[in-house]
Amino acid sequence: MAAEPQQPPPGARMTLRKLTPPPALCGFLLLLVLIFAVSYAVGSAAGPVAPGIHGTSGGGSGSDGSGGGGMEDMHGGGAG
Repeated sequence: MAAEPQQPPPGARMTLRKLTPPPALCGFLLLLVLIFAVSYAVGSAAGPVAPGIHGTSGGGSGSDGSGGGGMEDMHGGGAG
């Protein structure tokens, strides 16, 4: 006598189906990851946008003595 394979009850199949995301969502997320990966690769290949510009974490004045150029310079005065 051959043993028949056990079939899961219908309720278990519906629970498994509810836990998995729809295929359209999986495809969208895969496309989103692919677009970001290609964008990152193109940006890395292009290099820095403005290599001569440095961040403002260095301190107060620049090397030419012109100052920082912050918001206080726009209003015509510093501390006063």
